[in-house]
Amino acid sequence: MLAMRVFVPLILACSALLAASTGAGTLAFAAEAAPQTEAASLTSPKQRLDGLFSDLKKERDADKAREVANQIQMEWQDSGSATVNLLMQWADKSITDDKQAAALDILDQVITLAPSYVEGWNRRATLHYTMGNYRKSMSDINHVLSLEPRHFGALAGMASILGAAGKDELALRAWEQFLAIYPADRKAQERLGELTEKLAGSKT
Repeated sequence: MLAMRVFVPLILACSALLAASTGAGTLAFAAEAAPQTEAASLTSPKQRLDGLFSDLKKERDADKAREVANQIQMEWQDSGSATVNLLMQWADKSITDDKQAAALDILDQVITLAPSYVEGWNRRATLHYTMGNYRKSMSDINHVLSLEPRHFGALAGMASILGAAGKDELALRAWEQFLAIYPADRKAQERLGELTEKLAGSKT
């Protein structure tokens, strides 16, 4: 989610605060180039995500953590439906071409076809955000988090919206939740530190 500008007071601000070779030489090189994570040997989407989130929570190196986060985002992007995946590509193309209304219509179709597809809701939340529809963005963020409470992207969006609305304590809570899932993210660490200092100063 992008940096916030102006925000209308929220109704549901805190309701959801709550990604074969053979031969010994090739395999050895692959192991060195891409260290195995706990998620590597798991097969179902849920197992892979659970393993990746476990890796993300334990990783303290920011660059390595970002690689794990990118793998998680790749897992989220695959809806399991060729039709929905194609619609998401069309939505992305419309956004790139600055055809926001068309992208919104496509994302509405995605959500109708696959209401449990987390990334459909998240992409629409992001689009509403960039269009200035902050109340609608927060509503979609709440839905994302009801489906996937570990969605750190949605939590970052929520924190940004709440912070811009002057709801610093709620924004701080959202960043705390984000960092409980993704501890190595430096920007989130900075934002949490800034809010902590700001709130401490306001109480003195």
